[in-house]
Amino acid sequence: MTQDERWVARYNEVKSFVENNKRRPSKYTPEERNAWNWLKANRKAMNAGKLKPERMELFQRLLAIGEQYKHVNQYA
Repeated sequence: MTQDERWVARYNEVKSFVENNKRRPSKYTPEERNAWNWLKANRKAMNAGKLKPERMELFQRLLAIGEQYKHVNQYA
């Protein structure tokens, strides 16, 4: 399996998690920590300009999906 195939596989895992659970992965839940770390690492790579252009488009779509389910503080 190439690096691109692994990246796409992880992308699909995280995307299906967000769509099924209506939330982003938590860093506090051990089962979700790998997905959370993957998101964090790719966000850092994107901000540093190191993310490949073809991955950038997919990752931005994933972030947009995550924003839909962003937690809203009920007391704000």
